[in-house]
Order: sequence, then C-alpha cells, then structure tokens
Amino acid sequence: MKVTTAALPLLPLCQRFLPGLPGMPGLPAVPGLPELASLPGRLTGLSLNLLKASALEAAILAGHLLLYPSGIIQERRASAPAAPPDPADPRHSPATPRLPTPDHPPVVLLHGFIDNRSVFLFLRRSLAQHGRHQVESLNYSPLTCDIRTAAELLGRHIEEICERTGSERVDVVGHSLGGLIGRYYVQRLGGDQRVRTLVTLGTPHSGTRVIPLANAHPIVRQMRPGSAVLDELALPAAGCRTQFVSFWSDLDQVMDPLETACLDHADLAVQNVRVSGVGHLALPVHPAVATGIRQALDAIETEPGKRSGGLTVA
Repeated sequence: MKVTTAALPLLPLCQRFLPGLPGMPGLPAVPGLPELASLPGRLTGLSLNLLKASALEAAILAGHLLLYPSGIIQERRASAPAAPPDPADPRHSPATPRLPTPDHPPVVLLHGFIDNRSVFLFLRRSLAQHGRHQVESLNYSPLTCDIRTAAELLGRHIEEICERTGSERVDVVGHSLGGLIGRYYVQRLGGDQRVRTLVTLGTPHSGTRVIPLANAHPIVRQMRPGSAVLDELALPAAGCRTQFVSFWSDLDQVMDPLETACLDHADLAVQNVRVSGVGHLALPVHPAVATGIRQALDAIETEPGKRSGGLTVA
C-alpha cells in the first residue's frame, strides 16, 4: 500500500529526484538523466508541489490552533450498546427481519507530540459516515516523557473500551508519535491480543533526525535513531497478531530521512502506503488519506507475516 503526504525542504527533495544536479557535492551523475536545459522545468514542478503542500500545511496549522482548545479535555465515553431485543417480547415481531450490521471493532485514535484529540475531528467524522460509530480518542498528557508510560496508559484505555463495548479487539490509528506508542503497546506489552490493525500516519519507526534542538524533551530523544525504545521495537516479535499499515509521505518535513516512516520488521505483517501532495500535519485530515485508512481497516486480514503490494493514494 502506498500513500504520500507532508512537506520537505527543496534542496533534499532535489537531491532525491535529481542526483546528478550540479552543485550537490558527493552525489555522482547518473547516466540517462535529462539534459540540463530541462532541469528548470522539473525544478519548477517540484517547487510548485512544495508550495502547495506548504500552503496546505499552514492552513491546517491555523485551523488546528483554533480547534486545539476543544480537544484539551478528555472526551466523554460512549455508553454501552443497547441489548438486542428479546424474541419473547411481544413487541418484537419475528416477521420483520433485522438487517445485518457490519462487525466493526471500535477504533481508537492516538494523537502526536504536543497535540490532542482535536486533530482527528475530520477523520472520525469520515469513519462515522462510513459505518464506524464506535470511535474514541485518547489524550495523553503533553508532559508525558516516556513512550513506555504512554503505551501502558493506552493499554488500560483499550481494556476499558473492550469491557464496556463487549468487543475483543480494537483498531488503532496513531499520528506521528501516537503510532510509536501504539506500536510499543502491541509489540512489547502484549497488545497484539487486543489490537487487530494498527494504522500509523507519519510515524518515525526507525527514528527521525529533524530539529536537533528538540532533544531537550525526553520523548523526542526516544524518537531519535538508535534510542533504547527503538532498539526494543527492533527486537523479534514472533507470533504478533496485529496487522500494520504505515502511511508515509515523500514531502514530510518531520521525517528525516523520509523512509523512517516506513515500517520494516521481519516478524510483522506490514503494508507501507505512500501519500503524495500533502504534509505531515495533513495526514490526519486529508480526505484521500481518510479513504485509505477506511480501506485498510475494512480489508480482509492477510496471513501472518504476509507482505502486501503497493497502493497509491493521491
């Protein structure tokens, strides 16, 4: 599966697509590249894509800042579903067949670093419009300093949801850091017994080097390549029952390198989805990504350990 989203500085983007471009030291020329006369046109196209993605990111950021206060307080929990009608009740007419309802497990949404549940306003509306009515968000404190602690909180939250709804398993959608928290719960805390599918959006699975000054925050250091938490996630996870779907972007400024948002683990059933034309902040709100998430959640489960092919969401 393939999904592209987020924005990238122009120079690294040019280095990826035009490795023979003059003025980029250490990058050998590649035979077969177009003539230099055609490069300005290609650069113009790349610049336009970058500008569009950056403008979208800015608009989303402005909107999110307005919505942020509405998501600070933890949402109220939905009540347990009503019991099915008793066939012995005279008000229940067996002559009127009941239409079957889709068996969708609850969906748990997990936000990213210094964020809250308001980022999922449009995604949860999209899920509800397509039959997923048991959608809940978990706010973890912005003062959280350890992915392990947040994963334990997620585990308690999921146990409460399963007990309240009667569902044995849930689906989890995590944006950025939220994907790492969900993954740690699944791989290291036995959460694969509860999580059917874990969808990650722009998650630094192998660590990101962006904004070195942010290392002052402990949880940012845990998202760096070679951290103890990422080393734990690289350990064998034989028998893991959870399916993973990782959405990554070719214009993601937060992922450095870009491929860190792709999940590659020998023991996990993974689909990596590339998204194009939107940025890191757009992943939880973009309609095309929402469609890809719904398709991932509705997909027939693959055999454990099976790797799937690519799907592009534009």
